Amino acid sequence: MHLRTLMSVARITPPRVLIVAGSDSGGGAGLQADLKSCTALGAFGTTAVTALTAQNSHGVQGIFPIPIDFLRSQMESVLTDFGTDVVKTGMLATSEIVSAVATSLKEHVAPAERWRRILVVDPVMVSTSGHALLQPDAVESVRKELFPLATIITPNLPEARLLLGRDGIDTVEAMRQAARELAAMGPEWVLVKGGHLAESEDEMEATDVLCNGITGECTAYKSSMIKTSHTHGTGCTLASSIASCLARGMEMPMAVQEAKRYVSGAIAASAHLALGTGPQGPMNHSWRLFEW
Repeated sequence: MHLRTLMSVARITPPRVLIVAGSDSGGGAGLQADLKSCTALGAFGTTAVTALTAQNSHGVQGIFPIPIDFLRSQMESVLTDFGTDVVKTGMLATSEIVSAVATSLKEHVAPAERWRRILVVDPVMVSTSGHALLQPDAVESVRKELFPLATIITPNLPEARLLLGRDGIDTVEAMRQAARELAAMGPEWVLVKGGHLAESEDEMEATDVLCNGITGECTAYKSSMIKTSHTHGTGCTLASSIASCLARGMEMPMAVQEAKRYVSGAIAASAHLALGTGPQGPMNHSWRLFEW
């Protein structure tokens, strides 16, 4: 095809997702997992790095938060040039980073209420291996500064307990109640992930609960438990997959369903992989594209 012909082809803007999260040197979670998920689900991913981590299949060996001014520069560079359809936040580490992200979102897209339609908040607090990824004083910043802007938040059970300041979320009905309480903090939707409950009870199925924060209506999503150690980055992957589906124009219930289908496939396709020698291996994000 000649250059003149190429230049005459109509240009299109693909679905765009800005990922504001930490980097995982092992490639299983964080920005790396987010970008792989966006590509697999048909979205163009851009990034603003909040923290660098040294981690692998054994756990997290170190964390280096990015200076606030440079984080804001990254977001400004993306939002003033590429723009975005959806923003997905992951590891934010400190209250200062949380505040900087919230401020940048309000500054670079107007009106501010538009963010209720395009912000996916994964309230990352603890790594799969148990390492703290959010300072204790930052939990309140997430609740007060990000949740009111969010389209959806995606806490797992340990995160939901920390956010609500209580234990005892140990049944599906309790998950529904927790989702409604979290929705009262401002997000339009809440997805409480129940994988930890299924693991503790040795169940064959895991149940996630999606709550509409406006109507209070809750929907339960069941999926088969897959017995594998390759589950590092499942939370990051699910949130960025939801973000990608929203960027493509899906309504929330369908976006959650499609994202869960992709994550289940990535877990199932990783069981035979020899990646890492630790207890938490990465998933196969490429399972829809080719076979390993």
